[in-house]
Amino acid sequence: MKKVVFFVNDLNAGGIENYLLRFLNHYDGGIIPIVVCKSTVFGDLEEQYRKIQHIRLVPLKMGYFDPLGCRNSYLFLKNGNYDTVVDFTGNFAAFPLLMAKLAKIKTRIVFYRGATNHFKGGFLKTRYNNFLNIIVEKVSTSILSNSKAALKFFFKKQNDNRFEVIYNGIDASSFLNSDKNLRAELNIPNEAFVISHVGRFTEAKNHSTIIETAVRLCKQNKEIYFILCGKDVDVNLKERVESENLSAKIKLLGYRSDVILILNSSDVFYFPSLTEGQPNALLEAMIVGLPFVASNIGPIKESVPEEFYQFLVNPNDASGAMKMIQLLFENEEARKKMNLSKWAKQHYEPNYLFAKFYMKL
Repeated sequence: MKKVVFFVNDLNAGGIENYLLRFLNHYDGGIIPIVVCKSTVFGDLEEQYRKIQHIRLVPLKMGYFDPLGCRNSYLFLKNGNYDTVVDFTGNFAAFPLLMAKLAKIKTRIVFYRGATNHFKGGFLKTRYNNFLNIIVEKVSTSILSNSKAALKFFFKKQNDNRFEVIYNGIDASSFLNSDKNLRAELNIPNEAFVISHVGRFTEAKNHSTIIETAVRLCKQNKEIYFILCGKDVDVNLKERVESENLSAKIKLLGYRSDVILILNSSDVFYFPSLTEGQPNALLEAMIVGLPFVASNIGPIKESVPEEFYQFLVNPNDASGAMKMIQLLFENEEARKKMNLSKWAKQHYEPNYLFAKFYMKL
């Protein structure tokens, strides 16, 4: 079996981490995976990762500019007799992949999982990031992304066959593992109209607009409730919700592994991200059959059928989102038309999409 090293920042629940977990579960026993956490922290998903056959989890410090980290990663890669190295950290894959080349590992893959830079600009930061991008292009044997938008953003010219978009695969039968919901547990009436969001508390997920929309809609309509779920969401939004006296109507949950129960509790999924690679949470909502209101950014437009673009709004437009949610609240027929479960199951079929990535290894 091939020994494959996967570089990630950590194993806290997020798009990269969930994708890799699903991929490794899909090929459980088919490869020997070594998952390296650059932050030296594992995280929420550690226990689930450790269930995979033959897996090793390795804490290996790799900073943004880290000569010692480069040396340590070179020695780690050189002495491991590995077949392939995959790095999911965008342009910051530069030095791990360069060390892999120096260690004479033939297959070196970068897999971009976001469609923009995840840092605020500045002359020196931008120049350094561009420098890393040049290294990535020179040392990678495959340059992959889960959206066309990401490849276009990071590489204006894609001059050879190393560049490829591989969309996320989701095993619907595994994900749809329960028909239970959380309404009783959360004291939400059966007749309530519930809007949900799933995503950890980060700037990219745009919780400032989410909470503004939730507060305004809940005050406007007594039948509307919200469930907001994700790591640190409960901690960071608690004060605002309590100050608005809306704790009974806006339910704040931290990280949960049973996301299907959140979606089963919902009537509409709201996803106004500022940036995405490919939105796993939105794909899961579509597989469940939920209608959605989401942001009109490139990676989300790639992920939904064009006839539903009217439900994609500017991510910071709370009023526009409210208008679309209100339309779905009032129009049951519109909600039924947005049941994309069958389409999503076919479009994100895991055997085909995971196999495309597996063949690169």
